[in-house]
Parts: sequence; structure tokens; C-alpha cells
Amino acid sequence: MGLADLHIHTIYSYDGTATVAAVLRRAKEIGLDVIAITDHDEIAGAQEAMTLASHYGIEVIPGCEITTAEGDLLAYYIKEKIKPGLSLVETLLRVRDQGGVAIAAHPMAGGMGMKSLKPYSILKALKHKSIRKTLIGIEAYNGTSIDRMSNRYAQLFANGIKLAHTGNSDAHVIDTIGFGATEFDGSTAADLMKSLLARTTRVRKMNEWSAFRVISSWGLRYIESSFARFSLARP
Repeated sequence: MGLADLHIHTIYSYDGTATVAAVLRRAKEIGLDVIAITDHDEIAGAQEAMTLASHYGIEVIPGCEITTAEGDLLAYYIKEKIKPGLSLVETLLRVRDQGGVAIAAHPMAGGMGMKSLKPYSILKALKHKSIRKTLIGIEAYNGTSIDRMSNRYAQLFANGIKLAHTGNSDAHVIDTIGFGATEFDGSTAADLMKSLLARTTRVRKMNEWSAFRVISSWGLRYIESSFARFSLARP
């Protein structure tokens, strides 16, 4: 059985605090087999991770968390950035055109400026035959969501539709990587993709912090990383 975390942010996200190398090191330490770097509307972090992954003994799926007009979408295996602010359907079509697949991120979650897809938008998108093979999953558990009830709602919604279920951390700090994980048969990225397409993935809840601890930890790490970046930028 393999373990994956398919929703991780780095300093390439405006609100990320960890370097790509630190993310890879941490993921290996806690026993993950596959991860996806999914920075906000940016693929540079994912590209760097792909280059470094072999040095850390972990597989990386290139990804991005795209801001659609209706909420956030996790896209995988895309090669170029996709313009934010498009409709969910148009975004999915562009993901499809790049040979990628997508998962609805933290559906129905609110708080801390989260932009989440609603069930109506997801079901409406699935009516388009041309993108049914692109929107393949639902993030049924988000390990750092401060809106805890949204995880319950997401699980209930995911149970009612024929999409893969994933558990992810949505980590913005190094310590929370792997708080949510996706179990799959096998151990490689190829095995993971087969499980996602076959809808056989399973959610694993690895750890959980209080909303206060999630927010305070991120705040501290953000200040530390901002200071470090400022120091490096000084002549």
C-alpha cells in the first residue's frame, strides 16, 4: 500500500513557508511515497521538485492549485500555468488540453480566505462529457482546514458521486505535511494514477491540530520565512 499527499504548498505560493527541498525531505521522513506540489496559480515549485525528487527518494507529481471563478481546483500533470479566474469548465478544458487531470480542492470549506467549489459547480461541470475524464476526484479530507465541518460535508458529497476520494494536508508549513493522506494500491506515482482512475483510493487521517494551532503555526512560520527571504534579498 502506498501513501500520497497531493496538496502541498511551498514558498512559491504567496502564503507558503517551506522550501521545495525541505518539503521533499519532510515527506520522505514521514513515509510518504508520492507527493504533489500544488502552489497557488504557479508551477515553478512543482518543476523544481521534479528536478530534486530523485535525490530524496520520493516521487513527485507536478501540480498546481488553480483559482477558478467558482473555487480552487487541484490540477496535475500540467506543463504550463493556466490563467486564474476562468470558469471551472473552461479551466478543466485547459487542464484536459495539457493532458492533465484534476481534483476538487477542499469543497465547501470556508475561512481564512479559502475559495472552495460548491457541489452545484462540480455537478454542473460533470455534465460535460468532454471533461468527465479530467475531473477525477474530490478532496474528501483536508488535514489543515479550519472549517472542520466542511470535511464531513465533503465526505458525504464524495460518497454520493462516482469520483476518487483523496485525503491531503493542504500544508502551508512543514510540520503539517501528511496530516491528510491518500492510500492507494502499489507504491509508485503510476500506481497512484491507476488507483485514482479506478476510484479505489482511500482517505487516511494521519494527524490533526486545533484551528488555533494551525493558524498560529502558519503565522510564525510565515514571519520566519519572510524575514529569511528579506535577508537573502539584501545586498
